[in-house]
Amino acid sequence: MTVGIAIFVKTPGLSAVKTRLAAGLGEAEAVLWYLEAAAAVTGVVQSVAAAADAVAYYAVAEDAPAARNRWQRLPCILQGDGGLGERMSRVHAELVRRHGAGLLLGADLPQLDPDHVRAACDWLDDPAPRIAWGPSADGGFWLFGANRPADVARWTAVDYGRADTGGRFREVMHDLGAWRTWPVRHDVDQLRDLAPALRELRALKSPTGDQRRLAASMAWRILGALGGHD
Repeated sequence: MTVGIAIFVKTPGLSAVKTRLAAGLGEAEAVLWYLEAAAAVTGVVQSVAAAADAVAYYAVAEDAPAARNRWQRLPCILQGDGGLGERMSRVHAELVRRHGAGLLLGADLPQLDPDHVRAACDWLDDPAPRIAWGPSADGGFWLFGANRPADVARWTAVDYGRADTGGRFREVMHDLGAWRTWPVRHDVDQLRDLAPALRELRALKSPTGDQRRLAASMAWRILGALGGHD
C-alpha cells in the first residue's frame, strides 16, 4: 500500500477563484494569493511524498490544456463533473484504486504542516480501515483521508460550505474505520480568515521558503485591506 495525496485546485481564468476573498482584497490580489498558497501547499506535499511512501497529485477542476499548463509541478487527476461531494468521491476512489489509500487537501491552507501530512499518511498505511480528519474553524474540514472508498451517496448526503458540514460529514462516514483527528486550522475563504491563517503560518517550526514568502505578503495584504501601515 502507498498513499495518494490530491491537492484540489481551480484554474484562474477558467473557473472563479476565491470570490469571497476577492470581495475584500480585489480580484487580482485574491487570485495571486491563491496561486501563492497553492505553491506553498505543493511544496509541503512534495517534501512529504519524497520522504514517505506517498504520491502527490493535483485534482484539477477543468479538463483543458490551459489547466494542465498551469498545474505542472505534479501529475493531474481530473475532478470531473458534479458537485463537490461527487468530485471528492471520484478523486478519492481513484487514489484508493491506485495506491490503497487517498488523502484530500485544499490549496487554500498554506500553513500546512508537513508533520501533519506525514502522520496522516502513516496512519492510513495500515491494513485496517482508517480515517484521517482535519477540521477547519469554519465548520468544514481541511484534510480527509481514508484507506477504503466510500459510496458516492455518502459524499453527496452532505451540504458543503456550511457551519455544520464537518459534523454532518462525520455522521455519514462514521462507520468506515477508526478515526484520527488533526488540529483545527483556518482555511482562507474571506478576508477575515487571513489573520488567523497567518498566525498559524508563523507558528510553523520549519516553514518552507514559499511559506515564509507568503507570510510576508499576507501581512502586507492584511495591512493594505485595513488601509494602514506599520
